[in-house]
Amino acid sequence: MIETMLHAVEHTFFDTLKLFPVLMITYLILEYLETKIGDKTINLISKSGRAGPLIGALCGLFPQCGMAAAASNFYTVRIISAGTLLAVFLSTSDEMLPVLIAGSASPLLILKILMLKAGIGLFVGWMLDFYCRQNTLLKPQNVDVETFCRNENCKCEKGIWYSALGHSIKITLFVFVFVFLFNLLVVFVGIDRLTHFLSYPFAGPIVSGLLGLIPNCSVSVIVTSLYMEKAITFGTMMSGTLVGAGVGLLVLYRVNHKLKENLILTLILYISGVLAGLILDSF
Repeated sequence: MIETMLHAVEHTFFDTLKLFPVLMITYLILEYLETKIGDKTINLISKSGRAGPLIGALCGLFPQCGMAAAASNFYTVRIISAGTLLAVFLSTSDEMLPVLIAGSASPLLILKILMLKAGIGLFVGWMLDFYCRQNTLLKPQNVDVETFCRNENCKCEKGIWYSALGHSIKITLFVFVFVFLFNLLVVFVGIDRLTHFLSYPFAGPIVSGLLGLIPNCSVSVIVTSLYMEKAITFGTMMSGTLVGAGVGLLVLYRVNHKLKENLILTLILYISGVLAGLILDSF
């Protein structure tokens, strides 16, 4: 029991440790925008138009979940759009790429998977941004870093480094607690039970998408490893890695206080990943 707890703590520690530098850079940028750049300039930066989801889809391909966490913060203050956020989430590689390389996957297969993730992220992002421009739901708003800082009780008067450090530590500790609890769940419930239904043709992508919602980088390792062992289909693997945005969703729920908005984005993410997986399996 004690050994299991220590293993979970160790695994969680290294998972969240990789997140801290990305959060630090993210909050330094936000603090700089708040204190050094005028509102008009900030809003100009945010108006990337149709290029937003494209940039997001490409950035998400970096093999780590920190990009999704950064995107959640940028979306909260509306530096990026909802479509750009979803593009990052769907294309995020997380630990998938290292597992593919370690499993001696062919360069062609790796390229195909990355291009599919980026393409799906780009398509969903563009569609969502187009819908948002026509409707009030998730409609783009002006950048509001000031409100974000006020909600987070930042100490801007002590300098941007101090404030960014405080934000980063709080979010890292928050992520650590939740990831630790999920790691314990995986240990005690067992991987076999969690992945039992992944081998079923139709249920596979649906269950894999649900696993992807777990804010933990290890989900991408599990589904990618199972695919490399030919235990699950290509669509099932894609569904899990498309929905799996690492700790991106967790950070979004922590920093964005609009629960309805977060739930809508989560639902769109899940449906997009599962549909993509089912369609890919049909081919």
